Order: sequence, then structure tokens, then C-alpha cells
Amino acid sequence: MKRLLTLLLFLASALPLTARGDVKLPKVFGDSMVLQQKTLAAVWGWADKGEEVTVTLGEAKASATAGDNGKWSLKLATPAAGGPFELKIKGKNEITLKDVYVGEVWICSGQSNAEWTVAVSTSPDLERELAKHPKIRMLKVAHNPSEKPVDDIAGQWQVCSPSTASNFSAIGYFFARHLQSELDAPVGIISTNWGGTICEAWTSNEKLKTDPDFAPILQRSEKFQAGNPNQASVLFNGMINPIVPYGIRGAIWYQGESNVSRAVQYRKLFPAMITDWRERFGQGDLPFIFVQLAPYRYGNNLLPEQWESQLKTLSLKNTGMCVTTDIATVGDIHPPNKQDVGRRLALWALANTYERASLPFSGPLYDSMAVEGNKVRIKFKHGGGLHARGNKGLPTHFTIAGEDQKFVDAKATIEGEAVIVESDQVAKPVAVRFGWNELAEPNLFNGARLPASPFRTDEFPLLTKDAK
Repeated sequence: MKRLLTLLLFLASALPLTARGDVKLPKVFGDSMVLQQKTLAAVWGWADKGEEVTVTLGEAKASATAGDNGKWSLKLATPAAGGPFELKIKGKNEITLKDVYVGEVWICSGQSNAEWTVAVSTSPDLERELAKHPKIRMLKVAHNPSEKPVDDIAGQWQVCSPSTASNFSAIGYFFARHLQSELDAPVGIISTNWGGTICEAWTSNEKLKTDPDFAPILQRSEKFQAGNPNQASVLFNGMINPIVPYGIRGAIWYQGESNVSRAVQYRKLFPAMITDWRERFGQGDLPFIFVQLAPYRYGNNLLPEQWESQLKTLSLKNTGMCVTTDIATVGDIHPPNKQDVGRRLALWALANTYERASLPFSGPLYDSMAVEGNKVRIKFKHGGGLHARGNKGLPTHFTIAGEDQKFVDAKATIEGEAVIVESDQVAKPVAVRFGWNELAEPNLFNGARLPASPFRTDEFPLLTKDAK
């Protein structure tokens, strides 16, 4: 009897080992998913060492053999936008994923304003009723700060409907809604975000090690603190690495509030993160569109320095920026109007990624200055139809300084696509600033009704220059 019991226990313990030999997929693949169209989409998973795995989608088929570690990976040629399809994965067992669409896939990431849901945005009840968009799907990646890179996530794809949309990322949903309407193609959003988190948490350890300026960041995170998302690389490890190399068209990003106190550092850190993601996904020019932070009462006036760091990130190829100075709530770090944010992000994508070149996609951006006696002429890119709302047509929030570097309020007037700035207090101007205050909500727009970004023409020392 004892021997029989021992044998039964042995057989019972062996059953999970047999089950582990089944072909398995990471959870980024699932029913109701969206695959990137017209590309060689990566599909991967696990099986027994040496097991052959075949994946089919409609007429497309590809095979791979599991390596010594049980991992297999292949590239599947996806058709033009359409569906629904079944995605079949066959090894010793077979998995069939249903209601699979092929279309456009974007990552939506960042901190709380990226995670902010439709339920707490402007007109939530109306938006819920209107959310009948079955060709929009969203995968919410569960929070997971990890000391080391992991292979899988928790989460599942959901079809957009009045019963699901309230819990969708608002900027992700409104971005997708605008794209889906304009492109007439399914849109999938991988929503991987966490409120109150720092940029370096979303950046790989390998990338942070490439720049000596990031050494203090790495030193602060030498001892891993379980559950703490604000450590170097922990969100990259747990919430980005597991979805690499899923086929995506691009990424939208709303973050930076938690890095305001280190704004000068951010002008290197943020581009490093973008480059890191591009390298990981194997797309060196991956479209990356981000939101310039909204005015808010931080209490230290460091926000303009962060605005400048975000503005300078546009020097990185194939990046875009959505300005939000006109849709802020300065007493609330979470402006509820996410509809306009999503729409503006989509405008950039449509004009640049989807090559609708005639579509306006940016508000006025500072281009150059010229001193003309006691006045300064400021020229803009994207300045067509330049105008000021209210204030008798005069632009607000311009300041001017002489060699003493003391800025005073200035009079500003519009001439074509330029603004003339002057003050009776400054006879010999050397610098102009626009919107250089954390509470500034300027009134300068272009003909597309898109707001101008804050800027400065000087290179005077900044308050955060030594913050690491």
C-alpha cells in the first residue's frame, strides 16, 4: 500500500511537467487582439525543446522550432487591415485565438495622465454611451515593477463598448477613436502606464548605463525595493520588456510630472528612453508622440524648464508633441479634457505616420528672433494664421529682458507669422520668453486653432541644471 501511494504521488507530481510541454503564448496574444497590418509581425511563445510550432492567420503561415530554453519565435506576414480572423498556433497541442483583427497598433504609456480613464474625463456618461466601436481594442498591462526583465504580463484584450470603455485609458481611447474614424481600420492600443512614475523606471538598465550623467539614477536604485515603481528600469522590466517585439506602429506618451524637479536632466533622459524603445522593438524611427505637460500649480516654477526639455526632444527624428496650455486646470494636475489631447496626438500621427501631409498637426513653435532697435521679432514654425484669442487680439504672457537678465512684462503684437515684442522698460533687449510660468495659459494660436508652445530665446542658467 505504501509503495502504491508513493507511485500515485509521483504520477501526480509529474502531471504538471507534462502540461508545461504544451505550446504556450504570452498574454499579449489573446482573443480580440489586433495585429499590426502589412508587416512581418512577431509571434512567440514556449514549447518543448525541439518542438516545431506552426502559426497561421488566414492564408499566412510560418513555422519555428523551440530552442534549448523552450522559446520559439517567428515572423508572420500580416495582410491589409481586416478581420475577424482566427490565429492558430499548433505544436503538440493547438491554440486558437478568435476575433483577431489586423490594423494599427500603438502603445500608450506614461504616468497618471496616460492611465487616466474615460470614466473620470470630461462628459463620462456621454462618452460611455457613444463608445460603440468594436474595431477599437485595448490591452491594459497590469502594474508590475520588476528587478529583472520578465517574459510575460497580466492582462487581456478588450473590445470597446459602453460596458468596457469607461476603464480605458482616456488618451489612448480618444487617440484610437480619431485614428479609427479617419483610417477606417481596426486600432489596437497596448495601455502600459502607472501614475506617479519617473521616466527612468521605463528605461532599460542597459541604456541608463550608457551615459555617466545617469549614474546617480542607478545609484539610487542599487537596492531593489519590492513594489516600488519609482526605481530605475523596474517598469521597463515588468511592463515593456514582456511586450517586445510585438508589432506596433508607434507610441504615445504622457509623462514628465514626476521628473519636473530634474528638468535639465530630462532633456537627455527622455530621448534616451525613446531611443531605447526603438532599439528594443527593432524600429529605429518608431513614431513617438508625446504630450507637453499642462500648466499646474507645482509651487516652484520649474515646469517651464520641463516644457523646454520636452520641446528640445523634437530634435529627435520622427517625434511629435501635443501642446496643452489651453486645456489645463491649473489647480488639478489631471486635466479632465482628454478628448482634445487624444485628437491632437492623432493629428500628428495622421499627418506624419500616415502621410496626410496637408493636415495641420502642430501649434506654433519658436523658430528665430531678431532684434530691431528696442523691439524683438519672433518667428514661428507652423505659424500660418497666427492669432490671439481675446485680449483685443494681443498675445499674452510675453516677457522681455536686457543684458541685466531681468524679465519684465512685454507688449506683443502680431505681424503675419511673427510676433513683435517690446517694453518701455527695456531699451536694448537681448532675450524674450513666452509662457514662462507654470500657471501661464497663453492665448496664441495658429489657423488650425492649435496653441503655441512656451519657449525662451536665451541660454541663461536654469534652476534645475544641477539636479540629478
